[in-house]
Amino acid sequence: MPADVLDGGASRKRGNVSRIRDVVRAVYIKKVPSYGNSFFFTIGVYLLELFCILALTGIIMAVFGPNWANTTAAGTFLLSIHIWAAEAFITLILLHLTVNLFTSMYKRKRLVWMIGGIMLFIVLLEFAFGVGIGGSFIAQFNAAAGADLWNGMGVGYWINPLNAGAVYGWHIAVVPLLLIALMSMHFMLVKKEGLGKPYRKDIPYSMVMADHKKMYSRMAYVLAIVLVFAFFLRVPYYPPLTMHGIAQSQPDIMAVTLLNEFNFSSGTATYLDTIQPYTFSTRKVYVTVPYSKYVNLTGTRNLEAAFLAEPQQVQREYLGQAFAYFQGNGTIAAALNSSNPMIALTGQLVKMAQDGIYGAVLQGEENTGLNYTYAIRFYEDSGVLYSHAAALGGFSARQWGLPKLGGSGSGIWQVAAYWTAPYDLLEIVGDGIPGWNDLQNGIIALAAFAVLVLLPYIPGLREVPDRLKLYKVFWNRFTVPEIRERRARRRR
Repeated sequence: MPADVLDGGASRKRGNVSRIRDVVRAVYIKKVPSYGNSFFFTIGVYLLELFCILALTGIIMAVFGPNWANTTAAGTFLLSIHIWAAEAFITLILLHLTVNLFTSMYKRKRLVWMIGGIMLFIVLLEFAFGVGIGGSFIAQFNAAAGADLWNGMGVGYWINPLNAGAVYGWHIAVVPLLLIALMSMHFMLVKKEGLGKPYRKDIPYSMVMADHKKMYSRMAYVLAIVLVFAFFLRVPYYPPLTMHGIAQSQPDIMAVTLLNEFNFSSGTATYLDTIQPYTFSTRKVYVTVPYSKYVNLTGTRNLEAAFLAEPQQVQREYLGQAFAYFQGNGTIAAALNSSNPMIALTGQLVKMAQDGIYGAVLQGEENTGLNYTYAIRFYEDSGVLYSHAAALGGFSARQWGLPKLGGSGSGIWQVAAYWTAPYDLLEIVGDGIPGWNDLQNGIIALAAFAVLVLLPYIPGLREVPDRLKLYKVFWNRFTVPEIRERRARRRR
């Protein structure tokens, strides 16, 4: 092949690389205040890096599925990278917010601040959605704990964490696209207006060239830290609860729960947390439909129809005897031959679950195979959800069922433990107030975010950081060369 053709090909390759490099450099912020090259004032770059890591690992896990992410060596490592990148992402967002709060940057960059505050709120929601779709027991527990918050705030119909299919859509499509739009607006405003300059005349500074090499080095450190934590502190996998498992290990508890669902006395049937998202008939969902499948499959006599044909007084007696039988650890084998239709019917349903059929029938009642509302509500009604959580290391509803990293039940680090602490404290305090519920907690949380977002426009409150001289935490001799030089001149 002629040399000029080869040279031309090489030139085209160099040209393409140069074009890509020019595009990247076009979005650089080239000049910054002299303190702008310090770590605290370049956090936005590391947030963008972490967002890309989260997007890449999330796409890979979406392709291979939750079973791969939970049970294979490569999958659990990638999942751990995803979780630690999310933890680092929120940590750096909070630090970024603190820097801008302490230096009162919101006074000159009001829109930038407001967009950032909205992004923080959305990111916290994204994290909660992510933990709820992992396909493990942690995901089940998180979904149950989160549902009470959404229901209490009156939006449980639109955001139901028990419906993993809908939450999956929120987590991988709706929220990320919204974040990308807000992040783009946030960055373009900063690029157009430049990094925030001190509003105080006693903070000296000069404009210097941005040190992108130092920035890239720090990006490498951030990636390395995430990888090290992901390698040594993996996300443990706890298999999800199943109807089959409960029926095998705790048949008496399953039987009593079925009776409560039939009798409309379960937690789901009596749910009264501001909104009633569980409007389905627990008798129909948990007993009538599965039992009709059993009758059609086996050709046996329909004992539910026989029970309902009895007078009310006889029905109450049958139910009372059935509760006493299963609460007294009566066996399923003996229940199948009982003359009491409710004892026999309940025994048949438990046996159906032990054979692996009941769970499939129950799931088939949902509109989608990823909607686990019926199953998780049953686990919650039975109390097994919480007893199993306690056995794994003391998960509580206030902890939102968050992963405890380190490979054991107790774990070494529980993700989100520190930044969800304010809301946890709110729940603890609220538990001691009669009539207080998730609605009040949600209102207070939303009000706090509203104050944060609107801080630039709130007289008095917006002056607090300056009056407390909090700017000295980030504008000091370690971050501002001019302050360091001024101190050196004074010592001479």
